[in-house]
Amino acid sequence: MRWWRPSVTLLGTVLLFGTPIEGQVIPLGQRSFNEQVLRPSGQPVIPLYEGWYENADGTSDICFGYFNLNTDEAVDIPLGPNNFIEPKEFDGMQPTHFDRVPEANYRRHFCVFTVTVPRDFGQGRVVWTLGGRGEALSTPGKVIPPYVLDEPDAEARGVIAPVLKLEADGPQFRGRSGFTAATRTVAAGDDLELTVWVDHPAPRSWVGWSMHQGPAQVEFSRAEIQVDQSTGSGTITARFSEPGEYLMRVQSIYSTTSFEYHCCWTNGYVPVTVTR
Repeated sequence: MRWWRPSVTLLGTVLLFGTPIEGQVIPLGQRSFNEQVLRPSGQPVIPLYEGWYENADGTSDICFGYFNLNTDEAVDIPLGPNNFIEPKEFDGMQPTHFDRVPEANYRRHFCVFTVTVPRDFGQGRVVWTLGGRGEALSTPGKVIPPYVLDEPDAEARGVIAPVLKLEADGPQFRGRSGFTAATRTVAAGDDLELTVWVDHPAPRSWVGWSMHQGPAQVEFSRAEIQVDQSTGSGTITARFSEPGEYLMRVQSIYSTTSFEYHCCWTNGYVPVTVTR
């Protein structure tokens, strides 16, 4: 098992948090990184570099997650000057919708997307920047030994990532690099069924759905479910408030307590075209 500290910078300075006063939005440079900085709304979203792992073809995937410091407020930051990745060739897969801080013990959103870098990336950096609330936050993704991740298994802990399918006869996939399914189409205001098939040795596996990208709101019948291995699948519905192009994200892990060990789960993505 490997340990590291997620990396983030504030305008080139190490991110420190201090103790807030009730109702106050504290400048990031005065904070210490603990739950005392959480507020119902008005706080920024912190991009996080989680680590990296090597692929079979010699390329590497860099993992990014985020920490929304708001307990009640989801934050939307469109792709553009307040939500971008450099070098530009890696821009575009990052989320634009940031769910509020989870009530569960893991308290943040782990490795919600990856960026694939070439074999010869060396000491290069992939930098994700979020802004829009008066503070520009950047996190540099690097392929360096201290940040290597177990993927898709953690042999020392005997943990493996679930195998998922997003269609009954669709391809199986496993791990954080994920898989993007075929585009679904639904009218605004109608329910869209989203089913995931899960294969894992554990009796039950956690499945969580989120909006990854999109221009308006999505309402899930259940954002989190437990899938029994005996049935092997779980279905929810999503209802979209406005037309547009959306991207849903699904994550599955045998237990959410394993997020803190940074292994092992699977990401999947479902594009949705919403019509009038």
